[in-house]
Amino acid sequence: MPFLAVHDTLAITVRQRCFWLFAALLLVVTCVPFLEDTANGRIVLNALGLGVLIAGTAAIGRSRLSLVIALLLAASAVTFQALGYSRSEESELRLVGMWFSAAFYFVAVTYLLGYALRREVLTMDKLYGAAAAFLMLAILWTYFYGILLWNDPAALALNGEPLIAAPPSTILYFSIATLTATGMSDILPVHPVARMLAGFEMITGVLFIAVLIARLAGTYPPHQR
Repeated sequence: MPFLAVHDTLAITVRQRCFWLFAALLLVVTCVPFLEDTANGRIVLNALGLGVLIAGTAAIGRSRLSLVIALLLAASAVTFQALGYSRSEESELRLVGMWFSAAFYFVAVTYLLGYALRREVLTMDKLYGAAAAFLMLAILWTYFYGILLWNDPAALALNGEPLIAAPPSTILYFSIATLTATGMSDILPVHPVARMLAGFEMITGVLFIAVLIARLAGTYPPHQR
């Protein structure tokens, strides 16, 4: 009987859209430091990023409007990123692709939070949606920092030295540390815009946890005497 219960739980879980989005995001975050140093590794990372876009489109495409918006942003991000890499790694088309990717993650986080915080029965799919939204916030700010570093390579400093040509894993690490308010202090924002972005990211991370805890607490009504 316990085996059947576990089997049924897993069967229900893998049929949920937000589970696959969370799994794809977790896979990308885990694989970034191992694949970013080689050309073939970057191709695999781009393929994993495409999987996130597909899973994200499926997760938020619960209405015709959200599906159309997600498809347009995802297709634009993939197109400009591919055109940028086909010409050169410093092509401005990559910058346009980064903007479209950031827009997709922003829209996805908005829809996921609206879905997870909806006043209905709290399901496992909503919990996976909230967890996916948190990871997407970290990646969203990674794009923001990447866009800023594209315009000012010395916007961030590592151990007092300008963080020039920083690999994606380093920027992602800084974004996660800032979002969780961990503050490792080895990477510091130097540019005023970088400091503003870091401040907003810390506020967003704290508010996210506070709102999620309030939502979880609201699912358990007080005992009536």
